[in-house]
Amino acid sequence: MPVEITWWGHATCTVEDSGVRLLTDPLFARRLAHLRRRRGAVPPAEAAVADAVLVSHLHADHLHLPSLARLAPGTLLVVPRGARRAVPGLARVASARGLRVTEVAPGEETAVRELRIRAVSARHDGRRLPFGPQAAPALGYVVTGAATTYFAGDTGLFDTMAEEVGPVDVALLPVGGWGPYLGPGHLDAGRAARALALLAPAAAVPVHYGTYWPIGMDAVRPHEFHAPGEEFAREAARRAPKVTVRVPEHGERVRLP
Repeated sequence: MPVEITWWGHATCTVEDSGVRLLTDPLFARRLAHLRRRRGAVPPAEAAVADAVLVSHLHADHLHLPSLARLAPGTLLVVPRGARRAVPGLARVASARGLRVTEVAPGEETAVRELRIRAVSARHDGRRLPFGPQAAPALGYVVTGAATTYFAGDTGLFDTMAEEVGPVDVALLPVGGWGPYLGPGHLDAGRAARALALLAPAAAVPVHYGTYWPIGMDAVRPHEFHAPGEEFAREAARRAPKVTVRVPEHGERVRLP
C-alpha cells in the first residue's frame, strides 16, 4: 500500500498510511504577524481532518494555536516534551476543543492505530519566542506503517541524522523558509539534497518554502521564495539519483511507493 502526501504549504502536510491520517505542523492562516501567505489558497476544512497531529517545535509558524483550534474533538496532538509548560495557550486550546495531548522527546514512541510514531532529534532553535527559554526540543518524526515516512520538521544537517532516523521510504524535507536569508538550523535546497543522499529513501517531497513571505519584502531575493523546490529536485538528481523526488503544488496529493 503506498503512502499519500498532500502538501498544504509551508511545513503542513497530510500523511495517509494504512487508513490513518496524520497532519504535520498545521498552519492555516492567511497572515501570521509580519508574514503573508503569497502562494496557495488557505487550506480547506478537510485539511484539518486528522487522526493525529505532529508538531515539530514551538515556533508560531509550526505550533499555531488558531490552526489547532480547527481540529475535531478527540484529535491527538503529539508535541515536544515541555510544550504545555512553555505555551500555556496550548492547554487552553486542547481543553476547549477536546484534544488529547502527548508529549515526546527524541527516542520516544507513541502509537496511532496501525502507525508507530518515533520522535527524533532536529537541529533547530525550538524556543517559542526568539528570546524565551529553551523549554522543549525541536523534533522530527519517523512514522512507520505500510511505509516508513520521515517528517524532518525544521532542522539543519547534522552528522548523526541518518543514524538517528534509520531506514525510511519517504522523506519530507524542509528546503527553504519564510525569509530571504536562512540562519543556522535550516536546510536550503543544497543541504537538503545532501541530507537526502545520507538518508537514501525511495522518495522525497520538499516542504517549508514558497508559501509565506515577509510583508514589504517582495523584491528582496525573490528566488529564495520561488526556487527551492525545483532547485532541490535538481540537486537531488545529482546527489541522490536513485531517489524519486516529487514537487507538488499547494493542495496537491501525491502517491509514493
